[in-house]
Amino acid sequence: MQFLKKDFNNELLVDLYKSILFPRMIEEKMLVLLRQGKISKWFSGIGQEAIAVGATKALDSDEWIMPLHRNLGVFTSRNMPLSKLFKQWQGNKDGYSKGRERSFHFGSSEHHICGMISHLGPQMALADGVALAHKLRKEKKVSLAFTGDGGTSEGDFHEALNVAAVWDLPVIFIIENNGYGLSTPTNEQYRCQNLIDKAVGYGIEGKQIDGNNILEVYKTISEAKAFCVENQKPFLIECMTFRMRGHEEASGVKYVPKHLFDEWELKDPIKNYETWLKQENILSEGELTEIRLTIKNHIEAELKIGFEATPIIPDTSEEINDLYAVRKNHPGIVIDNSSVNEPIFNGTSSEKKYINAISDALDQSLSRLDNFVLMGQDIAEYGGAFKVTEGFVEKFGKDRIRNTPICESAIVGASLGLSLQGFKSMMEMQFADFATVGFNQIINNLAKIHYRWGQTADVVVRMPTGGGVGAGPFHSQSNEAWFVHTPGLKVVYPSSPIDAKGLLIAAINDPNPVIFFEHKGLYRSINGMVPDDYYEIEIGKAKHVKHGDDISIITYGAGVHWATDYQKNNPSISIDILDLRTLLPLDYEAIRLSVKKTGKVLILHEDTLMGGIGGEISAWITENCFELLDAPVIRCGSLDTPIPFNLELEKNFMANARLGDSVKKLMSY
Repeated sequence: MQFLKKDFNNELLVDLYKSILFPRMIEEKMLVLLRQGKISKWFSGIGQEAIAVGATKALDSDEWIMPLHRNLGVFTSRNMPLSKLFKQWQGNKDGYSKGRERSFHFGSSEHHICGMISHLGPQMALADGVALAHKLRKEKKVSLAFTGDGGTSEGDFHEALNVAAVWDLPVIFIIENNGYGLSTPTNEQYRCQNLIDKAVGYGIEGKQIDGNNILEVYKTISEAKAFCVENQKPFLIECMTFRMRGHEEASGVKYVPKHLFDEWELKDPIKNYETWLKQENILSEGELTEIRLTIKNHIEAELKIGFEATPIIPDTSEEINDLYAVRKNHPGIVIDNSSVNEPIFNGTSSEKKYINAISDALDQSLSRLDNFVLMGQDIAEYGGAFKVTEGFVEKFGKDRIRNTPICESAIVGASLGLSLQGFKSMMEMQFADFATVGFNQIINNLAKIHYRWGQTADVVVRMPTGGGVGAGPFHSQSNEAWFVHTPGLKVVYPSSPIDAKGLLIAAINDPNPVIFFEHKGLYRSINGMVPDDYYEIEIGKAKHVKHGDDISIITYGAGVHWATDYQKNNPSISIDILDLRTLLPLDYEAIRLSVKKTGKVLILHEDTLMGGIGGEISAWITENCFELLDAPVIRCGSLDTPIPFNLELEKNFMANARLGDSVKKLMSY
């Protein structure tokens, strides 16, 4: 191992030594505590310290890093108190996640470290988003994301690198190639000779280095940062290293040939660096011993503080209240149109189609919010698949109206990365069906990040949804129930132009992730008066479309129009129609009031019956309003089949085809 002293002063050389020794000694202590049962799990980075430390030291303290399991050196090099880190590892409330996350699955905005999720690859797209924020603000900064050799097999690796390359983002990707993905060796992970060979395929720069050489890592990352800033391009670095312990301690190392440990022991990053420091007369044996003793005493003192943490006493209200970030800014004009008997708005209004109301919301938000960015496939010059963003590029520019490659996961991740830097973003799924390709980012990153470590996810995902247009099984699904099941998301589904505009503006201003459903069949078929001003309708409030006495129809989306059409055609039945508008969180009080009025409830939705939100609402009514019921709650949903292409088959599939029978069944009680 060759250490080149050029460009390094003694102060930096000694600091780098202390910085790689510190996590090693912490780990050695953790392994003792693990055997004593004082911590529950440990992912060891012994032998890989030079990568995490060298990379972190080469960046500014306000440049975001997305670390993984074996990057303790990132946390220690950002000077996070060991006592608090230890509380985190023990699952104490005084850690960084209030006991809600394990080991290194947490972050700290104060230290510009974004916590990983177990799926590994998604973190790389977040680095794209942070780098995009730097680029938009013309800051001379980079972001940095780690992945392992195993992680390069994930689609998220491809998507993140491709987006970074296409958008010319100043982001550094580091592959820690330690030979194994848990027990699977690299020869079963990829067939290229070196992982760095992938860089040329994306049209980006790349370099393979000795990941155990702290000076080479530091110098390479420093040069990569300078390159990224100057050229506004990404950089891929493959750090060759070895995992000297198991994937985590419980897995052991029996699957690794012993000779590999013997070979890599000779390449130990700390022992080799110590030897060189002594040879260069930078540190003496006595000074090395003193440094070790100082670190040992510091570790023991910090662990003593950590062990003094009080046991967690669960507080249900705190757990619930921490699910969503609290909005701090004033909402401005809020229209309360929750009741048909209340005035809507005193200002000027215009008649608009549903789709034009959505365009208005985006247009006015872009004009008011300089930190608001739109992303999606074909949304720029083309104006989007449904022309919602037509003309936006000319008005707001391509920096803010961004065409994306076909990689939904990376774009959702980039949206979250933008949020780390204080941006708001809207990502358009071309069709709600395509959300499956970005499902992990939505469900496990967007939805959980605030609960996990208090980071906001200021992201709206627009979801053109629903059938009725003969688009078949992959362009017509009603998949809102998938997201309603996920705590941390907000799910909005307007049925009218006025609600579409007001709720979308509210969603954009909400600091939490909002999944915003727009029924494609309503885009150009529904008109209504819409205020010209910039206004909001409160998320989480249902709307009484019509008051009635005989039965209640609780619905949303196209179901609202099915219900109102049925009422017009059957005037002898007095129907109380409630438009939920927001599916998560639900307006339970409005549901209760409707149940109280009629005592007979029909829940109508376009989604298939099994597992639809109607089952959940029915259960809630039965549990909480049983004494108000005069009949069983009836659900009316679409057939439990994929949605067919043929228009006649599609009509038969739709819940609307069974609405009349469902009403008759309910009225007969």
